[in-house]
Amino acid sequence: MQSYSLLDFTGYAREYKIPHHPLHAKGYPSIGDAKDTIPIPEDGSTRYVDFKFEGDYTPWLDYACERKGRFVGLANKDGSTKTECGIHVAGAEKTFDRDLWEDTNVKNLQTSDEASALKSSGKPAIVAVYAPWCQFCQAMEDDFAAFAKEMDGTLDVYKLRGDEIRDYVTKEYNTNSFPTINIVKEDGSVVKYESEDRSVDALKKFANDQLSVAA
Repeated sequence: MQSYSLLDFTGYAREYKIPHHPLHAKGYPSIGDAKDTIPIPEDGSTRYVDFKFEGDYTPWLDYACERKGRFVGLANKDGSTKTECGIHVAGAEKTFDRDLWEDTNVKNLQTSDEASALKSSGKPAIVAVYAPWCQFCQAMEDDFAAFAKEMDGTLDVYKLRGDEIRDYVTKEYNTNSFPTINIVKEDGSVVKYESEDRSVDALKKFANDQLSVAA
């Protein structure tokens, strides 16, 4: 599936003169609700007016940065920062009440420190950087769990929640969108899985090609 950035959409709107939300001109890249949404950055110095950016537009264009202005000060049922209403997400009735890959062979990297320690451990592993509200992460849940079960005892398989540590996973785990799957090699290098085929067989081939393990 082709992915597009906010810059792609603003360019398309400019070319075809598609009306955009009037609050863009007041510094709001995205709207959660009226009482808990703030401009990004908060001083309102970035605006999109008459199909042109005013000010530094980079705070709007990094992946999902517009969500930083939504639902400020609110939290989901699991205590995580609220960035989505959840209405449009398949399985939304479950998404914010649970994490992905619970009670499976997928091990949990709970912090960036743990993720960094894995890179320096000298032990190969495969890591899925994910967000529980992401429909594409939800769609791969069963296959990734099955892959982890098959790899048990051969290759450690981890999950790393990335939506709350975006700067870290972008820099250290090749993450511009969710999910991002990486092989962590013995030398600490991290190689991104580029395919959108997240089936068990495809992941096993990726692991085998990168590490010469996982038959």
